This record gives sequence, C-alpha cells and structure tokens, in this order.
Amino acid sequence: MRVISNFVSQAFGLVLIYLIQEFPGETLTSLILMQVFRSLVSAALSPTAGWIGDKYGAKNSLLLASTMFVVGMLLMSQASHVWQLYLYYSFVLGVAQAIFSVNIPTTVAAWFKTHLGIAVGIQQSLGGMGGAIAAPALALIFTKLGWEGGFLLVGIVGGAIMFALLPLFHGDPANRGMKPFGSTEDDLAPANNEFNKIRTQVFLQAVRRTPSFWNLIAIHHLGCLGHSIVMWHIVNFANTLGIGPAAGSWIIFCYVTTSMFSRFATPILADKFGSKGVMAVFYTVQGLTVLLLFWAQEPWQFYLFATLFGVGFGGEMSAFLVINRQYYGMGPVRSVFGFQHLGSGTGMALGGLIAGALYDLFGSYDISWIVSIGASLAGTICILFLQSTSRVLIPDWEESLPVEARTAPTT
Repeated sequence: MRVISNFVSQAFGLVLIYLIQEFPGETLTSLILMQVFRSLVSAALSPTAGWIGDKYGAKNSLLLASTMFVVGMLLMSQASHVWQLYLYYSFVLGVAQAIFSVNIPTTVAAWFKTHLGIAVGIQQSLGGMGGAIAAPALALIFTKLGWEGGFLLVGIVGGAIMFALLPLFHGDPANRGMKPFGSTEDDLAPANNEFNKIRTQVFLQAVRRTPSFWNLIAIHHLGCLGHSIVMWHIVNFANTLGIGPAAGSWIIFCYVTTSMFSRFATPILADKFGSKGVMAVFYTVQGLTVLLLFWAQEPWQFYLFATLFGVGFGGEMSAFLVINRQYYGMGPVRSVFGFQHLGSGTGMALGGLIAGALYDLFGSYDISWIVSIGASLAGTICILFLQSTSRVLIPDWEESLPVEARTAPTT
C-alpha cells in the first residue's frame, strides 16, 4: 500500500517535466505550487489523520484514503487547467497522502514491542520502492499513453491493488485478539476501544510537555526542506543541461534505490545504538552530498550524486518511529507522528517553493543548493540538542487515566 500511495509523489521531479510540456504558458513556480499545496494539505491534516487512526482505527482511515486516491487519480486524468491540478492533486490526493503517511508506518509500531527497528526497516525500505519503480515506469507510461491514459492506468490498477489489500490490513493487534510482538503476560490491551479517545488526549498532553516533542517537529521540517529541493527539482535541473526525462527518471531511480538500503539500516541502528547519533550522521550525509551538484554536468555525474544522496535521504526519515518508541514507549503515537508529519509537510512545501521561485528569478539553482545544504546541517545541529534516548521520557503517563483504560489495569 505504501508503494502504491507514493507512486506519483515520489517521482514528482519527473512529473514536473511533463507538466511543463502540458502547460507551456505557466511559470515553474505556478506548476510547483500544486506540489506545495499538496504538501501543505498533507501537513495540516497529518495530526488529524493520526487522531482519526487512533480513534476510529487505521483500517477505516485507509479505506477513506484509498477511495480518495482512486478519485484523485481519475480526476487528474481529465485535468486541463492549472486550478484543477490544485484541486485534484493538491487537495484530494493531499488528504489521501496525509492518512497513508501517518497510519501505515505507525501500524508497524503498534504491532512490534520488540525488534521495532527491523520491522520499521523492512517497511520503510520496501515502501520506498515506490519511487524506484515509479520514475522509469511513469516515463514509459506517459510516453506511451500520454497524460490522460497514464493517470487513468495508475488510478485503476493502483486502486484495485489498494482495495484488494485492505481486508488483510489490521491496525492494532487487539483487532485480532493478539498482543504486539514481544509482549509479556503482564502487557494487557485496554478492555474496550471506547477508551482510545481519552488515552490519546492524556498521552498527547504528557508528550507536549517534553522538549523533544517540539524539537522532533523542527528536525523533520529541516530534513524535508533540505531534500525536497533536490527531489522536486533535480530532473528539471538536469533537463536544463540537455539531459532528457528518460535519463532523468534514472536519477530518481538511483537515489530511491540507495535510500532503500539506508531506510532499512537506519531504524535497526537507531534501535540498537540510540537514535540521536544515527540521525545526525544521515542528516549530515544528506546535506554534504548536495555539494556535488555544483560539479554535475553529465548523466553519470548525476547518477553518482543521486547514489550518494540517497544514502542520506533514506536515513533522514527512517528513525522517527524508533525515537518515538524510545521516548514515549507503547503509547498511542499516531497523533504524535502526525504532528511530526506537520513539520515534514511544511518543510517539503517550503523547500520546493523556494527553489522554484529562485529559479524563476535567477535562472539558476545555485542558491537553492546552498539552502538545501544549510537546512540539512541545521537539522543535524537540532538533533544534538535532543534529550537522551536511554530512558522513556513519560513512563507514568497512564497514571492520569481511569484504571480501566490503562494497558495494565490493576485491581
């Protein structure tokens, strides 16, 4: 489901080239705004998406998201005006993306009390295949079927896969009368789902009193600001140097493919050694590799850059579920993760918009690359100010709950 939901968005740098061809009278900034608005919609609704998942169940939330995904793709196939892109792509698909982005990965956290790093690594790395598959596939689809046929195909086939997988999806172990992997006999699930709302409210109140809650939002914002500049604009930058969309699709393939390895390794390393140092390393790698873009001129140079950049890019995003567990234990983290996605989405929107506006003003991406490097390294600095991950920050938060709403109620 993660692969399908990310199919178009992870290859937006390639989609942008076809947008320029479909809407030749528009500025780069006006076209970039569709992705900016999508990121802002997804960011603004991410806390709500987490709350919906906690209260009504992840499966119900994904049923809504899958429906909106199909509707959005079918509408995109008929888009002929820029305002339609903003409505269909930015709003309809933006809402779907918010729900997918929060409720799929946090479901992994709900199912694993131990070995969370391995579980998250598998989900993140295989879920990241969306971009690796999407870029060459979309280049082929758009070439053969055009804009309308391409979005129709993705919507119909992708939607069919989504709805086929939904019956197999279970948001929480309790939905199947089970406990999370690694639970002990003393780890009891709440007796009734009616307590989910109060548990979420009390948990969020406790989490917001920790400095790391706010710092993690800022860190996710800076990391996504840094890589969105590259992700959204790298193919257009290569295109200005005479490297066409077909070769550009392989730039995306390179950085997504190498990101799969760091997506897998990062949560495992964070689970074993603590998240702070691991996150700092990958943020630094993401930032410094962008320096290579001041040198890149030939396709092989872009492929080399993308291969190295993907290592940092994949590691940048993959430790958040693990650090949330290290800080907040087995609490209902969907809402917390939603707030972190609020920082992520605004960072994606701001970075992509800045790079588009600077290109329209100066006809160059040089300043944008500097902004990207600075944002990633600023994220590294913020990571160094995080609290220690050696202990749970709010171990006693359930004491504020009614006895019957606790995970291990006492008599």
